[in-house]
Amino acid sequence: MITRRNMLALGAAAFVAPLAMPNILRAQGSAGRVVIVGGGFGGATAAKYIKRRNPDIDVTLIEAQERFYTCPFSNLYLGGLREFESIGHSYEELTGEYGVNLVTALAEDVDGDAHTVTLSNGETVEYDKLILSPGIDINWGALEGYDEAAAELAPHAWKAGAQTQLLRRQLEEMEDGGLFVLSAPADPFRCPPGPYERVSLVAHYFKEHKPNSKILILDSKDAFSKQGLFTAGWQSLYGDTIEWVGLSDDGRVVRVDAEALEVETEFGMVHRANVLNVVPPQKAGFIAERAGVTNEGGWVPIKASTFESRQVADIHVIGDAAIASPMPKSGFCANTQGKVAAAAIVASLAGNEAPAASWTNTCYSLIGPDYGISVVGVYEAVDDEVVQVEGSGGVSPADADADFRLREAQYAVGWYDAIANDTWGTVPA
Repeated sequence: MITRRNMLALGAAAFVAPLAMPNILRAQGSAGRVVIVGGGFGGATAAKYIKRRNPDIDVTLIEAQERFYTCPFSNLYLGGLREFESIGHSYEELTGEYGVNLVTALAEDVDGDAHTVTLSNGETVEYDKLILSPGIDINWGALEGYDEAAAELAPHAWKAGAQTQLLRRQLEEMEDGGLFVLSAPADPFRCPPGPYERVSLVAHYFKEHKPNSKILILDSKDAFSKQGLFTAGWQSLYGDTIEWVGLSDDGRVVRVDAEALEVETEFGMVHRANVLNVVPPQKAGFIAERAGVTNEGGWVPIKASTFESRQVADIHVIGDAAIASPMPKSGFCANTQGKVAAAAIVASLAGNEAPAASWTNTCYSLIGPDYGISVVGVYEAVDDEVVQVEGSGGVSPADADADFRLREAQYAVGWYDAIANDTWGTVPA
């Protein structure tokens, strides 16, 4: 287990280390063309760090939205602790300072043989190297009764944007004394601690504005990330207002009736909500399937040392879409994977070997505005597989006092500001 000081140092290292890396590859060899699909934590970071290593490489970033809204800290918005625009980020630094070509369009198809990406505006973009950072798509149909129409009544809010705003409105409009039900999926899915932070901050909102309301979590798992820390925090801050039902106690939701705001569990129990938040099964963003890089489970197998697809040459896949366990699907991991992929691509275009790959992950979760917890992991590539470094990693101590929890909550804000600045060059207001 690493010390608290080392945990903080590792969290900072992912931002600081790339600034100090040697520029051996800068302006060596042919420049080349790199196309990146997806402007989130992975794609935007990769675009920036390719340009940092070799400004002569032509980098085109394809992103459907003019402004990117993050899932990290969206739960603070749901809990009434932030405004929505505080989690939105522009691409002005990438285009202005780094000279990245930004194309605001949807990438609809990839031809791996021809090395082209077809866009929704009818254009075709050629590449030497392609990075896909498409995040997740909802696996519509994997949960009976839950489709795109149902999501307009029982939002998932697992892709930040209109769904997040819809869920916030529903929480605000709910009568005091109502029941908020969250259905959590089986692994793998985006942000393993996310559902539990969400109910924490919804509980905070209820405590402030709807004190007679309750929360029920129906879970398709028997264990979840930072479980002991979450449950202790819930008891400390919210008493018995949050109930968690795991898989073994009939927590797995098998059917959704969005119009009735009801869910049915595996053994026939029906739960009715006043606000229903269904976090459904997920898969890699659809462009990964179009590119032919997904497996039967809908995710993308990669070579750990470079995050290149195991199935199609010259396509790298980073972020939530990639299979990189034991690394979780998190914004921090996407950011560090973007840097590793950037280094590998710059080296390849220059005719050099990729540098050794390693990653860190630091994930903060807020149980209340003054109550933070965290987990950290350190990873490396061994035989082209991702492995956790022996003896590394750890979670917040279970017996920490209130001052420690407050400092972790403050660190969480600092983490978000730092990663937003590192990725997009913006610091939230």
